[in-house]
Amino acid sequence: MPKISRRAARRSGQEERLQRVSSASSPAALRSGSPQKIEQEEERLQRVSALSSSASPQEFFQSLICPLDLQEFFQQFWERQPLVLHRSDAALAGYYGSLFPLSGLRQLCSRGLQYGTDINTCRCVRGQKRLLNRAGAVDFRLLERDFLEKKATVQFHQPQRFQDELWRIQERLECFFGCLVGSNVYITPAGAQGLPPHYDDVEVLILQLEGQKHWRLYEPTVPLAREYSLEPESRIGAPTHDFILQAGDLLYFPRGTIHQADTPAGAGHSTHLTLSTYQNMSWGDLLLDLMPGYVFDRMKTDCELRSGLPRGLLMSPSTSPVVSHQLSVFLRRLADVVDQQGQSLRSSSMRRDFISHRLPPFLQDPQLLQPVGGAPALQDTVSLRFKEHLLLTVEPSPDHTDEATELLVYVLHSLRNRRDTHMMMGASDEDEDDEESQVSGLRFPLSHLEALQQLLVSDGVPVEDLQLQQEDKLNLLLALWSEGLLRVTGDIKRPTFC
Repeated sequence: MPKISRRAARRSGQEERLQRVSSASSPAALRSGSPQKIEQEEERLQRVSALSSSASPQEFFQSLICPLDLQEFFQQFWERQPLVLHRSDAALAGYYGSLFPLSGLRQLCSRGLQYGTDINTCRCVRGQKRLLNRAGAVDFRLLERDFLEKKATVQFHQPQRFQDELWRIQERLECFFGCLVGSNVYITPAGAQGLPPHYDDVEVLILQLEGQKHWRLYEPTVPLAREYSLEPESRIGAPTHDFILQAGDLLYFPRGTIHQADTPAGAGHSTHLTLSTYQNMSWGDLLLDLMPGYVFDRMKTDCELRSGLPRGLLMSPSTSPVVSHQLSVFLRRLADVVDQQGQSLRSSSMRRDFISHRLPPFLQDPQLLQPVGGAPALQDTVSLRFKEHLLLTVEPSPDHTDEATELLVYVLHSLRNRRDTHMMMGASDEDEDDEESQVSGLRFPLSHLEALQQLLVSDGVPVEDLQLQQEDKLNLLLALWSEGLLRVTGDIKRPTFC
């Protein structure tokens, strides 16, 4: 195995701990082991169980990066440096292998998959990507021939659309990160490489599902890059990390990390899953999202922002020092209002984009999305369902009137999002012009905001305690219940007196 360069392991003893995961043990071995070993093995089995069960988003991610804890991962590695977790764990390797086995590709190809949309075939030849796609629908026999004879890598786009367990994994991760999580599966024959050295605009988690893969990572030329780019080997120098992943191992690296991977000759095929997230999720992206609405709102009360531009400014070939100074004055003033007055900032698109394009809840029975139990009554205690898939936001009314802009409260959700188009950009272009139709949810008067916030932060609220006019309470609750977002958790238990 090639030597591993671990600049990430700076503290004494850290490298050994990062790679150490106890191997699967038999019941007899557990009985004969020390209490400490038995406890370690039980913890390992619990982590594997957490991966394949309905764990909370935080518990799921913790089990994914074990033996690291969350705090150490985000302080030491996230957006900073790669992390390699080598494991000798038969149970974990078996679970990883079940996520997308090569043996299941034949059945998937019978579902009308298309080249370019669902599958790419490619090979790295002399540092260049050579696309080997055929035209039209994917024929498994021809795909298998290209895989074996042309040494083509099979890249399967967004397999969570077809594999239920990947749907569950990515739904948990989207809840954990609060942003979209995409995936690709790469199946590469022995002695082949699919892609040349490149970097991505996403945070990457690699799960080695089958076989082994030889990875080389390089110092970023563009740290935390915002776009994908190829990098010729003449520019990237020597690798900072050079290692082989085995089934059950995990790799993380930040966006901008230059990387390439190949399957060693004589090792059989390799299958790995790439999970990607945090695309366009930087502070700069948030400013681009918030500033238009913020400046628009401030112009209502700041007369100087409404004053006219100097004559001829738009035709000037450059910005004069006077104009630059005035812009800096406005920017400082806007920043002071946010910092000192706690000015509320409204997202214009990022939040809606996430809630409208994320995966729906992992529920294989769609009936579970329907209203449950009886309709709410004034004597009930109620709670929200699917809180992890809800977004409460205050936005201007879309209705165009001559009156002052009216603010409304929106309860947006992803319960009816389409799994089959998740992360498939362009899959529903014909509907993109009507953004409102892409988001499921309800809207209410601004007076309902406090009651909705009560429901969002509580596990159960007596209807009589909702901060809302009595005549509006049932209308609010019935709307939420009809949307499948509310359940009645019980009647209020009132004290009795003799």
